[in-house]
Amino acid sequence: MAAVTVLCAVRGAAETDAVVALGAPGSGATVTRRCGDVTELLAAAAAGAGAVALVSGDLPGLDREAVGRLHAAGVRVVALGDEAAPTARLHALGVDAVVERYDEALLIAAVRDVTAEPAAAGAGGPDHLVLGRPGQEIDDDLPAGEDALGPDDAVADGGPPRRGSVVAVWGPVGAPGRTTTTLELAAALGGLSRGRRRRRGRGRREDAPQPVRESVLVVDADTYGASVAARLGLLDDAPGLAAAARAAAHGSLDLPTLARHSPVVGARLRVLTGITRAARWPELPASAIEVVLERARELADWTVVDCGPLLEADELLMYDTHAPQRNGATLAALQAADVVVVVGAADPVGVQRLVRGLEDLREVPVPVAGERVVVANRVRASAVGARPEAAVREALTRYAGVDDVHVVPDDAAGLDAALLAGRTLAEEAPGSPVSVAFEVLARRVRAAVPA
Repeated sequence: MAAVTVLCAVRGAAETDAVVALGAPGSGATVTRRCGDVTELLAAAAAGAGAVALVSGDLPGLDREAVGRLHAAGVRVVALGDEAAPTARLHALGVDAVVERYDEALLIAAVRDVTAEPAAAGAGGPDHLVLGRPGQEIDDDLPAGEDALGPDDAVADGGPPRRGSVVAVWGPVGAPGRTTTTLELAAALGGLSRGRRRRRGRGRREDAPQPVRESVLVVDADTYGASVAARLGLLDDAPGLAAAARAAAHGSLDLPTLARHSPVVGARLRVLTGITRAARWPELPASAIEVVLERARELADWTVVDCGPLLEADELLMYDTHAPQRNGATLAALQAADVVVVVGAADPVGVQRLVRGLEDLREVPVPVAGERVVVANRVRASAVGARPEAAVREALTRYAGVDDVHVVPDDAAGLDAALLAGRTLAEEAPGSPVSVAFEVLARRVRAAVPA
């Protein structure tokens, strides 16, 4: 059996001990490269110089992005933990195994064990090895009291973690109404609109179904024109998603941290604001957004993500596949979503863009397993002629093969009033036909989430 090739990036005196232990006869391993920093380690991994990377937990530059690049190169990662590099943080970075205390036998066993399965093409999964604490496993349930998360988001001690759903709201370029759909859908999922009565039959009145009240987190992941903060009248200097992504990249994002960066703006509605300038898009790497959305499932029953309009994986950076990807946040949201709401404007230009956008979504370079719900926004006769709803449905059925289109009527006056007040339409004008349409959309989204 061939020896396991190891790239060693260990700091301090332990580096020599580790190299000697792995190179000893009978260890089943050999050190092929001694790396001084993360940059040299990544270069050696890309060159195929080793199958396992042995790293110090406090190695400068070791973050989730670096671990993801090692995995993408087919290299498993074993970390040496200590007081400066807690095991929980190392697992949050995605490493495959942690040796909590230096021991030659534990080190050799970890290197052998992680090579039993091929490396994943991304950050590490939920199954990790922890050596040095026999009989004890990592507890991923994070305690959070009411002071940290609020009374509606408190996690009971010892109780199972919440497992919420993620909804990605995407649409092509041209301002089809992604942000409006995100906010109004979030309001409907959270039950912010007031219950109304409806007539049924002759002289009879029946209570409309009362909305289900659940906690909702809105995430503004648009790297081209984040606007959720402005739409709700919030200060745009809050760190929001960028700060949460930084914490995720360094393995320190927990529920209290996520809650601090996502303030409550309404009854059971939180907002994780986007980047203040489009030039800050490198602060939202896909590897960090994945962690943010996973933590968001524990914080809220529903996470609704406002995505950017473009889906290309490399854009103009194809000369360097390791360069930051501007659309990585959108792709990560689509990949994580349980439901993808595709929004298009209900006018001749908007419908054409929606048809092409649906084609692009089918060819997206990441797996998108969530069910698609197509929404035609601002349906009005002045743009598409008589019987506008039927005309839009017929066009999308004919040219995009979509048989079940959810239509949202236009209410310019109501939406303008909500924008002026910095509120959702569900709060400002709950009787608006647009608000009613989004309540119906919320029921469709609930039905589309896998059991």
